[in-house]
Amino acid sequence: MANPVGEDSWLAYVEEESRHATDLEARVKVVELFKKAISSEPGSLKIWLAYCEYFWSLFTDCQTSEAGWPEEEQQLGRDLFSFDAALSLWSEGYEAIKYRINNSHEFWNRWVSIELEQLARTRTPVGVKRISHLFRDRLQVPHSTWDNTSQMFSSFLSTYNNAAYESEFKEVTASAQKAKAAYEAREPYELKLNRAIKSGDQEVQKTIMKEYLDWETVQVKKARNPALAAALCLGLFSRALSGIFAFDDGVWSDAAIYLAELHHQARIVQLPLNLPNMLDFFQRGTAHCPWSGPLWSRYILTAEEAGWSFHNVESIKHAATNTKALDKHGMTGVLDMYTAWCGFLKRTAMDPNAPEDAADVAEVGLLAALEDVELWGKRLYKDAYRGDPNFRLQRILIQYLTEVQGEIDEARSHWDRMASQSLLGDSYDFWLNYYLWEMMIYASKPKPRSPTPATPVGGTKIKRVPGLATTVLQRAIARTTLDWPERVMDVYIQHCNDYELPETLHRALDTVYQARREVAKRRERENAEAAAAYATRVEQAQQHVAPDSTADDAASLGSPGSKRKREETPGDVSQGVNKRVKNIVADGANDATDEQKLKRDRENTSIMVTNLPADATQTAIRKYFREYGHINNLDVRKEAGGESSSALIEFRSTEDVQSALLRDNKYFGQSQIRAKPGTGLTLFVSNYPPTADEAYIRDLFKTCGEVFNVRFPSLKFNTHRRFCYVSFRDQDSAYKATLLDGKLIEGKYKLQSKYSDPTHKKDREGAVAEGREVRVKNVDSSAKEVDLRGVFGKYGKVASVRIVTNTGGKNFGIAYIVFETKDQAENALQLDKTKFKSQILQVDLSKETNFKPFATNRGDRASASLSPAPPGDGDGIMADGPGESRNGGQKPTSKEIQERTIAIMNVPDTVNDARVRAVAEKHGNIVKLVLRPDHRGAIVEFSDAATVGRAALALEGYEIVPGRKLRTGSVKDLLQEKSEKREDKIVTGKGKGATASDSNGNTGASKRTSLMPPPQYIRRPVPARGGPKRGLGFIAPQNNDDNENTRAPNINGIGHMTMGKPKSNADFKAMFLDSGNGASDSSKGGHTSASSNQLNGT
Repeated sequence: MANPVGEDSWLAYVEEESRHATDLEARVKVVELFKKAISSEPGSLKIWLAYCEYFWSLFTDCQTSEAGWPEEEQQLGRDLFSFDAALSLWSEGYEAIKYRINNSHEFWNRWVSIELEQLARTRTPVGVKRISHLFRDRLQVPHSTWDNTSQMFSSFLSTYNNAAYESEFKEVTASAQKAKAAYEAREPYELKLNRAIKSGDQEVQKTIMKEYLDWETVQVKKARNPALAAALCLGLFSRALSGIFAFDDGVWSDAAIYLAELHHQARIVQLPLNLPNMLDFFQRGTAHCPWSGPLWSRYILTAEEAGWSFHNVESIKHAATNTKALDKHGMTGVLDMYTAWCGFLKRTAMDPNAPEDAADVAEVGLLAALEDVELWGKRLYKDAYRGDPNFRLQRILIQYLTEVQGEIDEARSHWDRMASQSLLGDSYDFWLNYYLWEMMIYASKPKPRSPTPATPVGGTKIKRVPGLATTVLQRAIARTTLDWPERVMDVYIQHCNDYELPETLHRALDTVYQARREVAKRRERENAEAAAAYATRVEQAQQHVAPDSTADDAASLGSPGSKRKREETPGDVSQGVNKRVKNIVADGANDATDEQKLKRDRENTSIMVTNLPADATQTAIRKYFREYGHINNLDVRKEAGGESSSALIEFRSTEDVQSALLRDNKYFGQSQIRAKPGTGLTLFVSNYPPTADEAYIRDLFKTCGEVFNVRFPSLKFNTHRRFCYVSFRDQDSAYKATLLDGKLIEGKYKLQSKYSDPTHKKDREGAVAEGREVRVKNVDSSAKEVDLRGVFGKYGKVASVRIVTNTGGKNFGIAYIVFETKDQAENALQLDKTKFKSQILQVDLSKETNFKPFATNRGDRASASLSPAPPGDGDGIMADGPGESRNGGQKPTSKEIQERTIAIMNVPDTVNDARVRAVAEKHGNIVKLVLRPDHRGAIVEFSDAATVGRAALALEGYEIVPGRKLRTGSVKDLLQEKSEKREDKIVTGKGKGATASDSNGNTGASKRTSLMPPPQYIRRPVPARGGPKRGLGFIAPQNNDDNENTRAPNINGIGHMTMGKPKSNADFKAMFLDSGNGASDSSKGGHTSASSNQLNGT
């Protein structure tokens, strides 16, 4: 039978054989099987332990007649299974598994127990010295039970070498520090692995093991002891490849690359490493994963590097073709293996030291390989097989014919045969390779020279041109089904400009002109077909979801945090903000308009690329697709198994998408990728809870399928936005998610989940959108609502009047008047430039704009005053006048508000005010929160000043979204921050570090978050007028009298502080944490000092 594969299979096979081993010959056969098992699984602790235990049992059984062995077999057994051979086997097994830091103690403890048993019988100095050496060596190897081993060594010394106990133990402990440090660095991964193993979740175990391997593979470059780091990494790979990843070709490939790099480094820097043989490694890898084309191709290449003979390399190829699993994943593995084999044949034939028949053998082998692959594809896919889109074997054959045999015409005939196949004939890549080959042939032909050149007929010389190369390009352009004709046309025109005669160039220009017109029509048809298919799918999906706009509107109105109609009473906006509104409304409207113009149709300009290599980077993917169009955005995610990754790529236009889709079924490195349109993958989701973040959205749709990414909009121009775009990995998952449309969340939010369609927008409703509202400026400060109703009521029926006032009720001179019809509002424009009381009115129709750069989230400000207001719906009660609230309590002064206000900075402009409030209100009651996405932050007013310090400490460094840590400071610090800027590209070169994008695609933010926060403002002493001149940092002598002028004011109830006494960071932290105890003392004074404001960051 064939040899078993895998640790468990070998153990089961050998155990079954050992059960039937009743004589010496059968027992020897079992030992030979164990040797084969160890050769197949050299890092398996289970097999080594079973092997050593079996051999030790043979040694003990042949020593006495109790085991029932015949006397003759006992004598032979003592020679075969000697004591020295048994101990040598234990030592060999330990060397093979000692860097399995999680469980190598199981083997070592058993071995050392046998050694101690023998020593207890003999008590020889040689035995004591041997076991002492074993302990020293063991304690210098990282392992999970180091403390237990140390305790065993201590007991051993106390029993057998007590005189040298202290010196021996001290020396061993000192030399073992590096081993302990190495294990401590790996202990977090070991603990997570143990938890995953105990839970029985193999997927979690695989994920943690891959993270562990990724971390371990880079340690050899960082560690001070690279030999130890390499040995530990090989031990970890041994655990993975004999355990949970025994049949994972991706991990085998990772281990192969790592091992090859170690061999390379060992040759260069002479590292003292005992590395496995690469050929033995690939033999084991292909036995475990016979379907892996990359492993077979590396096996052949490694054998070629090692100088194996042709017949030995051919045996690898035969082993690959004889396996029944090579086509497990299609023709990819078959093509990978045959490409390596044909490359070996070609290089052997081109070697100047090759035997005479090498060229003939290569030609026969190359033609046979082409035939074998064709037959294999036909057998696997029948008539659907169309060949290798990258024509790798054909290119190797053509190179052989061109460079070795010099048979140019034969090579050209192969190009022509491939051109007749639709798979290659419709590929621009094929024609460009054909063209480049013809140009190489043209350049390789020497120009004819003569010592006495003849005079040409007509007196002119004939120009030498690459006509065959020109013909290749003409044939390519003539194909109406070419995947990227634009690229070939560009090359054709450039070629004719460089090499051809004027008439040929003229004809080329005409041909390309006509071809471009045909291609344009073709692209229009393709776009129309794609749009029709997408519209059909959207229509089918919408038929399953009954529209209920009335219910949606009702749910939206009843949902907290949803968009509200204009209220009769104005909002509480500060006077400073209102002054700025006049200056920024126009600019904001223009910015919002520009944003609408730049809005991208992401759903129809994106493609989903799957089966990318697991280690594919954004830079590599951008380079791969940059010839096909401009990439606006790129999002890469690893697949669940970690064997590959996928990317959602957004291009600038649909034409770029059509070009990029040509890479479908092409190769990215060694992976054959799939490129599909991104239509039908993205949903427009809204009306979810205001505090929902990406994790909440992913959890909401987890039953539908895998969410690829979640995109929240920027709130920089409109803070009232509450929607996001959710992209799924496949269309079926997106369709399932649309069925959740209308689902009631938390009993009050009616979810909206529909296919994203930027061209289909709901018409806006309301007075502004319908043209029924007019804006009136220069309203007299004494005007009341009834006055305006009386004036404007002459032109139509007034539905509502709203006069903008501040918190004290002062009229700002602006009013909004809503009529019942649009015609009535237009009639009211006659009042423009007319006098009302003492002012000339300015009347115009209200313009609709989404420019809402601020969001105010109110708590209960009155709770901070002496007489708290009764709890309401979260909106603060407006005061009747300056200094007095409606319930009779004292209104806080501006200074008190400043003392209990803090600024939170580095908030992404995709985070709304509800999410910021949820984070901040954990540290105290919030009176008011103003979101400022234009400055990447928020202003938070707490109910008391003592809370500010504690909140500042807690919020500093808090990660509100992955990669974005908050900073705290004063409002002045916040207003100096600039808004976020996005660059949908990867910046390479000198500026890379400064413009690296964060997880939301933001630039600039990462640079600021990587720096230290700005220093606190420091007061410098200033000399009094008329006094002596002082230098910077001068400190006046302290006066010991109790004059209050020489002391700092009371800070947060802590008491008076002498100005000259320095404070440490610990003192300031203690003051913050204890400030709550003295809040009542501070409030008695009615205010806190300016130095308190500095401490609180305001």
